[in-house]
Amino acid sequence: KKFLWDTLKSGQVIPGYGHAVLRKTDPRYVSQMEFCMKNLPDYPLFKLVNLIYKVAPGVLMEHGKAKNPWPNVDAQSGVIQWYYGVVEYDFYTVLFGIGRALGVLANITWDRALGYAIERPKSVTTDMLEKWAAEGGRKLS
Repeated sequence: KKFLWDTLKSGQVIPGYGHAVLRKTDPRYVSQMEFCMKNLPDYPLFKLVNLIYKVAPGVLMEHGKAKNPWPNVDAQSGVIQWYYGVVEYDFYTVLFGIGRALGVLANITWDRALGYAIERPKSVTTDMLEKWAAEGGRKLS
């Protein structure tokens, strides 16, 4: 608890806590936590992250600045990656990107299977958005 307070008082954030949209515990965190409880319950790093999970939300609520004091997926994913030997921090973003790429691949596969036209998204500039808003939100041209 003291370490968390010291971190916050130094102007830093608690990594892995808070989310831009969610206002509850990230379901991806819950899924990964359940995986760890089943498959690596005695792993020291998992035990530490689990302890932080029990303490951090209360500290963040008491601190009062966090809109969401609950853990996000980043609070747990590093434990699993470290356990399986992925110890290069710069590689974590690559794994995140691969997950996104698989979603795009699934989408385009269904588009082809259903005979949808190839999507060619239009770039939108700030000027176009300002014009769109000024015109009451009609179709972008």
